[in-house]
Amino acid sequence: MDAGEAERFLFYEARLLDERRFREWMGLFAENGTYWVPAVPGQESPFDQASLFYDDRELMQTRIARLEHPRIHIQTPPSRTAHLIGNITLEDSVTLDEYAVASTVIMVEYRNEKQRIFAGRQHHRLRREGEGLKIVQKRVDLINCDAAFEAMAVPI
Repeated sequence: MDAGEAERFLFYEARLLDERRFREWMGLFAENGTYWVPAVPGQESPFDQASLFYDDRELMQTRIARLEHPRIHIQTPPSRTAHLIGNITLEDSVTLDEYAVASTVIMVEYRNEKQRIFAGRQHHRLRREGEGLKIVQKRVDLINCDAAFEAMAVPI
């Protein structure tokens, strides 16, 4: 994998999230893929303490079904988001067919005449499957992860 392929993948993922194409976004994950947003800086495991998000495929499906429900109060009206991805770096390969990619992320969310900004560093572990890539793990380390948040519903 080269830097261009990693960049295109991350930009495509961001576009799916911004267009609320959550089922397609979930399709980017490997069957055993996880999405993790730690609740404290430097959190080493999602199992030792609570996280802001820690979703396996089953929990992602539940979260997406809720986001698609027409009467979900936390998303009435639905959030509009814009993801900005930058400073993409390829890290050492995990295995011959798995790659580690780090990047910065800024997500602006607008809902109910309020705008919120989330920023941090994200880490993707990507696996080559057939002609494409799948997310084995996505970890987003928010710079203010230990702050008080209003409920978050949409993925970062």
